[in-house]
Parts: sequence; structure tokens; C-alpha cells
Amino acid sequence: MTNMRTKAHAGRGAVSRLPGRFEQRVVEPDAGDFSPETAPQTVLKAMQAKSIVSSNASPDIPFDRSINPYLGCEHGCVYCYARPSHSYLDLSPGLDFETQIFYKANAAERLLETWQKPGYVVQPITIGANTDPYQPAEKRLKITRRLLELFLQHEHPVSLITKGGLMSRDLDILGELAQRRLVSVAVSVPTMNSELKRILEPRVPAAAVRFRLIEELAAAAVPVSVMLAPVIPALNDTEIETILSRAAASGARKASWILLRLPHEMKQIFSDWLESHYPLRAGHIMSLLRQASGGAAYDARFGIRQRGRGPYAAMIDRRFKTTCRRLQLNTKRQRETLDCDRFRPPGQRQMSLGFD
Repeated sequence: MTNMRTKAHAGRGAVSRLPGRFEQRVVEPDAGDFSPETAPQTVLKAMQAKSIVSSNASPDIPFDRSINPYLGCEHGCVYCYARPSHSYLDLSPGLDFETQIFYKANAAERLLETWQKPGYVVQPITIGANTDPYQPAEKRLKITRRLLELFLQHEHPVSLITKGGLMSRDLDILGELAQRRLVSVAVSVPTMNSELKRILEPRVPAAAVRFRLIEELAAAAVPVSVMLAPVIPALNDTEIETILSRAAASGARKASWILLRLPHEMKQIFSDWLESHYPLRAGHIMSLLRQASGGAAYDARFGIRQRGRGPYAAMIDRRFKTTCRRLQLNTKRQRETLDCDRFRPPGQRQMSLGFD
């Protein structure tokens, strides 16, 4: 398979334009179209979504409905398990995923249409399950903010996942949702090492910014958890206790962890990244991953893909749970349930609380 390998560029995660798995004929680009020495620029493209709420029946995911306002993510996290989704667009899960960004300009309209359908049953919807709803484009486009306005207006429960500090812009809406028990937030922090962050997730705010976001959310009474995702063997696994301690001190109530996932093209994309940045440790890192995946780089089976198996995975899980108990994370009193009884469908008139 043609790899279209390039050098590592500042501000970019992937080091190749690996063709997607559905491409049957790969055409080598002209030098004018692609140069390994030229840093690729970000291109934003509007798309009209036919629907906006996706469903899943995965037993190891704690939600079954999600919205992704964006396809692709400029944050450029080399480990992102959503990268292979760009193959469906005939684009590379490598550099194209972080430079060819599609935004769903009609997301708000499609959400209202979903809520208007006869027989609609309310369940919390997660925003940002695949790509970050607070990536750089959101600052100007405000698609996520418009969606949150609708969740508040119609009192529908929502959860969000991010590693972008831009979420602090929407604290006014999130605070109101929290007062009505309609929102929870998860903030992803896989490393506090600034040098590792620079090449692992190049366009993501520093860990200090994300901990400050946790503090702001907690101060606004928004239930917030920290996601230690992904845990990468021999790269960031030594930071588990430190990250959890800082998150708890910042106001996080819950925590979770996910082992590095390498579905489809991700094995090659991550291997290329390792060879570029950690050539002397690449073999050891991949060996530990295989130990946690039954000899393969990735075990996609439900119940295993998130946590792995074997001695290494068990050791990580034991350290994580021990630290959470010490910090009183994930206690029963902190397991909030979002309110699904307040929802007011579009078109339904709000009853007056006063007297004429």
C-alpha cells in the first residue's frame, strides 16, 4: 500500500497521507499538489447533513445517541480512533483527517426535525463522541453553541466530550442546563507533559487549560469528569496517578480510562508516528500493546477494545481504580442521572405560570 510518507510538521499529528481502506486505485499526487516538505493547511468545507443524531448499540459505550457537528478534527491527535471515518469520504485518515474539516451547517435544523418526529423517546444525547465539538473552527462557526441553545430551550438532556478550552465560552448555557439536571461534561487529559502533548495532540490546549476548564465547570455546578484517554504503554502510563490527582483537585467528580485503540488504518498511522518521534521505543510500545490485545495490535471485540486484557491491562486498571478510591472519584453519590422528563418538543407551547 502506498503510504505517502512525509516528515513531521509542527502543529500536525500524522506523518503520512495513508490512503483510506476503501480506495481501490491510489494515484500518486503531483509535486505541486503534495510535498512532504510543505506543511498542509486547514481547509473548512460546509456539508448538508441528512440527519444529525447517530445511534449505536455498543455494549461498552455508556450512551446510544450522539451528535458530531464536525467530520475530521484540526486538533490533530495522532491517536484518534475516529480517523478511519475519513475513509468514507475518500480522504486519508492521516493528514487529511486533521486538515480537511467538514462542518454540518444545518445541524440545528436537523436536530429540531429529529425532536419533532412522532414517537420520539427522550434519552441523553452525547455531543463529541467522535470528533471534538470545540475544535478551532467552532470559535467562528458556533455550531455546537447553537445546538446547546436548543437543548436548553427544549430542556433536553445532553452530555459533551471535549479537550478544547473553548467550552468555557458556553458556561452561561451549561450552567443553566446544570441547574435543571440536563448536562454532564467529560474533559479528556491524556498527558501533562508539554513536550509529549506538542507532538501527540498538537493543536489541543495545554493540560493546564483543560484543568482550568474543569475548575470553571465545577464552579458552575456542572457535573464534570476526566477521561484519561488514551493510555499508551510506555508513553503516558506513568501519569495516571498525577492526572487523576490534579483532576480531582480541580473539581472532577468521576474518571474513566481507555487503552489506545488502533482500528483499521490507525495501526499504520500510529506506527509511522512512533518511528518519527520515538524510534528507539517504538518496538517496546507496540509489544506492550500486543500483550494487551492477545498478540495483535488491536482487539476490536466489545468488552476488550476499551480496556485490553492480560497482565499489563490488568495492572493499568488496578492502578486506576486504586487511585480513584483514594481520591473519592466515581463514588455512588456522584453518579448523577440526567432528567429526561422536562423535554418540550418543538412546536409545543409553554404553559403560562401566571394569571391573565
